Amino acid sequence: MVTVSPPEPGTDQPRKGVLGMPATAVRHVRRSAASTPGRLFVIGVALVLLSLLTGLAGAIGLQQKQSTVDNLITHREPVAAASQQIYRSLSDADATAASAFLAGGTMPEELRDRYDLDIAQAGANLTKAAADVAGVPEAEAQVDQLAQQLPVYTGLVETARAYNRQGFPAGAAYLREASGLMRAKLLPAAQELYSIDFRRLADAQAQARAFPWVTAALVLALLGALVATQLYLTRRTNRLLNIGLVVATGSVVLALAWGSASLLIASNDVADGHDSGTRQVELAVQARIVALKMRANETLTLVARGDGADYEAEWQDLTAELAGDGDNLLARAQELAADQETRDVLETARATVDDWLGVHQKVRELDDGGAYQQAVDLAIGDSPEGAAATFAELDGKLLEAINNGRTRFVTETSAAGNALTGLVPGVAVLAVVAAVGVTMGVRERLREYR
Repeated sequence: MVTVSPPEPGTDQPRKGVLGMPATAVRHVRRSAASTPGRLFVIGVALVLLSLLTGLAGAIGLQQKQSTVDNLITHREPVAAASQQIYRSLSDADATAASAFLAGGTMPEELRDRYDLDIAQAGANLTKAAADVAGVPEAEAQVDQLAQQLPVYTGLVETARAYNRQGFPAGAAYLREASGLMRAKLLPAAQELYSIDFRRLADAQAQARAFPWVTAALVLALLGALVATQLYLTRRTNRLLNIGLVVATGSVVLALAWGSASLLIASNDVADGHDSGTRQVELAVQARIVALKMRANETLTLVARGDGADYEAEWQDLTAELAGDGDNLLARAQELAADQETRDVLETARATVDDWLGVHQKVRELDDGGAYQQAVDLAIGDSPEGAAATFAELDGKLLEAINNGRTRFVTETSAAGNALTGLVPGVAVLAVVAAVGVTMGVRERLREYR
């Protein structure tokens, strides 16, 4: 049997003393609050702590908002632009490879350089986008897909070129396989990656516009407590004003007014950057994606030599998105444009689409009528009235509209950041002033009881 010795007398006393400290402190506070000086002391300590807590919470919240606004310009929007450029480069590479194939024999140097530039830009922007996907499984999956399939695509294109140079019909089959891979895996992955990055950009903009409820609640609670304390002192002392508390209240009111005005201005600027910048860019980007798909379909229909009905059917379907009556991508982008210059650019783009539709109709008439080589010349030739030149003009106008929208985004978002300049240290200083004012005001009243 094990015998348990009783504890030594007094060994539980330190433990009981530690555990009883909160209760002891509460009793002391209650006893102190029973008298007017003690009550004033407790009120003063509470107001000082609330002032410092409000200042700390406000400074942290405002610093986070400032960082969010700055991050929009330096990181989130450039990454979204890089993702969009991946799609553009890959789609243009596919259309360029088809155009080069139609040229026959050795690829023209101009088209070869354009294809190589597209692949290089896609790789560079993929590297930039890949550096930002950590912790986002959906984005990681798209980056992995692109990294794995891009070398396969370029290998198929090179094989198609080799057979084409030798005049073997297998070249067309390899090119169709390459284009099929591009459409089935690469372009969907690039478009999904862009969609993810665009949503992350929109979420960051919403966060930058979010109202700081916690800080606002603390400020209003502090302001209410200061007013209540002054009313209490007025009833107790018959003195209308307490200079220290008036200074503290004035500091809180100033911080509230300054913060409210700055946050309202910043929120409006971020909203303007979203509407006339981000949303307009998104519509122009979607229009550019549709135009790139149409151009690839246009050339691949000719590569198929009578077996390209599916490509032509998709071309017709895409036309409605780009230039359909009423609500189409270009019309919606034009409505959101913030300046006349961008509206004019998009109006020119709409006119260019109409020109392209006319040229495409001629290409199809020539091809369907048996004039295949004339159709190819009109589709990929250097003529200013040809499909290649018309598409290049449209792509250039869309790029100009995108760049204008990005500039608008940067301008408005930078203005939002400027509106918050100095607010973080200002709020911290005003919180300290409020705490000092409370200390001085309460101390003056306490001296009267000595």
